[in-house]
Amino acid sequence: MNNVYKLHARLIKTGHRNDAVSLRRLLLSFAAAAPASLPYARSVFARIPSPDAFAYNTLIRAHAHSSPSHAVSLFSTMRRDGVSPDHFTFPFVLKACARLHLGHDVHGLIIKLGLDSDIYVQNALISLYGSVGSVAGALDVFDEMPGRDLVTWSSMISCFANNNLGYEALGLFQEMQLAGNLKPDEVTMLSVVSAVSSLGAFELGKWVDAYISRTGLNRTVSLSTALIDMYSRCGSVDDSIKIFNGMSVKNVLTWTVLINGLAVHGHSEEALEMFREMKKTGLKPDHLTFNSVLVACSHGGLVEEGWSVFESIKMDYGMEPTVEHYGCMVDLLGRAGLLNKAFEFVDAMPTRPNAVIWRTLLGACVKHNELKLAEKAKAKIYELDPNHDGDYVLLSNAYGRVGRWDEKANVRNSMREKKLGKKPGCSLLSAEDMVYEFVSGDDSHPKSNEIKQFLISIIDDLRVEGYTPHTCNVLHDIEDEEKEQSLGYHSEKLAVAFALLRFKDRKIIRVIKNLRICYDCHCFMKHVSDKFGREIIVRDRNRFHHFSKGSCSCKDYW
Repeated sequence: MNNVYKLHARLIKTGHRNDAVSLRRLLLSFAAAAPASLPYARSVFARIPSPDAFAYNTLIRAHAHSSPSHAVSLFSTMRRDGVSPDHFTFPFVLKACARLHLGHDVHGLIIKLGLDSDIYVQNALISLYGSVGSVAGALDVFDEMPGRDLVTWSSMISCFANNNLGYEALGLFQEMQLAGNLKPDEVTMLSVVSAVSSLGAFELGKWVDAYISRTGLNRTVSLSTALIDMYSRCGSVDDSIKIFNGMSVKNVLTWTVLINGLAVHGHSEEALEMFREMKKTGLKPDHLTFNSVLVACSHGGLVEEGWSVFESIKMDYGMEPTVEHYGCMVDLLGRAGLLNKAFEFVDAMPTRPNAVIWRTLLGACVKHNELKLAEKAKAKIYELDPNHDGDYVLLSNAYGRVGRWDEKANVRNSMREKKLGKKPGCSLLSAEDMVYEFVSGDDSHPKSNEIKQFLISIIDDLRVEGYTPHTCNVLHDIEDEEKEQSLGYHSEKLAVAFALLRFKDRKIIRVIKNLRICYDCHCFMKHVSDKFGREIIVRDRNRFHHFSKGSCSCKDYW
């Protein structure tokens, strides 16, 4: 900023402060020094008698990233003053709009001004539509483009990846490779890696990693960090550690991603050790780091360590704990069965607890059969978020577990009155570059009957080994035989049965489930891993479970 001040002072002294060429130099200096220079830039800009398009464009560009509302305001002033926007204006305006999640009207103005055929404007439109969740809008622009550069393809791939359309993102990446001589850069590959991460597709992840090496792309800190996260989400924290150990430079996010990966894979002690190692390097943990460390403590039942970490946020680093940190502590105490302490902790929070925190408490109360506290938590949730189906299901399950069928029926009736439906369990099995989908109790799979028959035979064999279906998970007032049948057709069981039936030589079975794995399926997976000599990796809504030789990585604490 000192150089900017000196330049401005020199222009004033020499009488050139309103000279067009000198003003351009000054405005470009403001842009280079952003965001620190922005308040001063606005005060100087306000004194320019008749700013032209270049002046407006430069200021809009400087504000687009760090102060998008000011960028949009400058654009409005530009139009109000009768200064015509050009093809340099809109990429920056659209960037600001993307950060503010608005801007559909700007597209109409671009068409009206005849600037919709400019590739830079088109690329910015794709990014805008992707950021606001309008995949169709982005595709419309993409499909109508006669020529596309690397930014075009990367923006569209990013749009797919950021809107949970992983396979579409990877399909477009493949199409890009066939379309011409475009070589993907770091931005492209970050989106591709993100797509693989969301899918949890391990084989695709290995291919992407090999592709980066094969093409000689520079493994920057950002790209390597993304690969660490990808391998973790694909179920291989060992590969995450290999990438991490191969990095010569690591930032806070790199350490945080690895700590989080270790946490969700059940390596809580290792996660804490990594946290200690990170602090030795002199790097200061941020809010995300503390969140990951507290998750590690929660998943590992490390209550004292969790308290120590939580207290250090303010005492050692002068940071205020976020609501996410408080939520992690509630989860830590709830999982450990310290429910009264958890309620006291919530009551003492400096800010009003949100529905997520009360929902965490509700889940812990149900797990530990504390119905009175569960009802208290549910009442608090009802005040904040009365239409979340999962809360009703949890409370219904709690009543069913102790045989209080009337209360259970009342909860279910409330769900029907509010037209709330229970989300069906769904599991995805990744194998040989294919993904197979299974839904609990669904018969749509072409080999449904064969899979179910095979599953029944597995369960019969496992009974001999000591497995007994845990029927209290089927919380209906029905006969035990019906309960066992309902349990037997949970989606993750169907996925594993199909894998055993179809892929007989496969040593590792990888399953992704949209809900939390139930106690019975957890027991089933342990028995199957032992009897069939397979490793089964299940990624559920909360964490990873690695089943091997009759045991689980979570040590039955989840």
